Amino acid sequence: MRGTTEAGLVAAAAAGDESAFAALAERHRRELQVHCYRMTGSLEESEDLVQETFLRAWRGRRGFRGRSSLRTWLYRIATNACLDVLQRCPRRVLAADVAAADPTTTDLGEADLLWLQPYPDDLLVEIPDEAAGPVAAAEARETIELAFMAAIQHLPPRQRAVLILRDALGWSARETAALMETSVAAANSALQRARATLKDRLPAARSEWRRAAGASEGERDLLRRYIAAMESADVEGLVAMLADDARMTMPPYPTWFAGARAIAEFHAGAVWAGGRAYRHVATRANRQPAAAVYMRAPGDDAFRPLAIDVLRVEDGRIAEVNAFVLPELFPRFGLPAEL
Repeated sequence: MRGTTEAGLVAAAAAGDESAFAALAERHRRELQVHCYRMTGSLEESEDLVQETFLRAWRGRRGFRGRSSLRTWLYRIATNACLDVLQRCPRRVLAADVAAADPTTTDLGEADLLWLQPYPDDLLVEIPDEAAGPVAAAEARETIELAFMAAIQHLPPRQRAVLILRDALGWSARETAALMETSVAAANSALQRARATLKDRLPAARSEWRRAAGASEGERDLLRRYIAAMESADVEGLVAMLADDARMTMPPYPTWFAGARAIAEFHAGAVWAGGRAYRHVATRANRQPAAAVYMRAPGDDAFRPLAIDVLRVEDGRIAEVNAFVLPELFPRFGLPAEL
């Protein structure tokens, strides 16, 4: 439908033209998916919620009167779909939210909880920046980091929605209030409460979201060193690149480790023991350096998907490793089924 105006497509969609509706909706798929991911903390659920958004929009297409932009209308539908899910489901967590650090554990057992999931950077680069101003576009990239995602899980659903609309998308108080069907005063009050909670939950160095969107050479070098240490079972090399107070989590296992030495000793005693071998593929998730971990078990002839390690880097050292032992996410990162 090249050359067709948006108004023409809207009119055609309202009249029941499915191809016109698809042409309109698909323009916003990726940014709506990121919005749903921020709201729910789930990569898998975000995909389903975008489909639900499009289904609701198609069913209600005759109700779109053009009083707001199509994009705003779709965001309203997506936000309400997310709020419906969040009313039924508990928040998503990392291990530090549900258990104490245990530096001696080697016997791991999975916990049946809703875990925060990582988000592939390859999906983020498809989002156009022209939909927002330059500051809002930068913040939209920065507020996808795992520290932010873990912190906003502690917000009630409507506070979370207001915070995301205001601080991640750069919407005005009036726009946010209209989408949330509340007053400007109520929306501002929700934002203030959300920011106060976030301040208590974020790492000190992440109280402001003003960092470069791309990977620095220092981060790339640190990731290369991390991969080399992990593949060669280098305990001291791993300790050297970890911050002294580094933290490691491993969803879906509730156990986590605090301190560089505890993390390295866990690897020596459990990860690198038993004749297992590992290979890693560099990637990125949540605008952070990451490594896809493949393991070859004794007697196996291939390295198979195991985990996606997402690193938080502060002052040139690794402050946090979130090792998502969720091999089912590998296809969504475009990663091979084996090495």
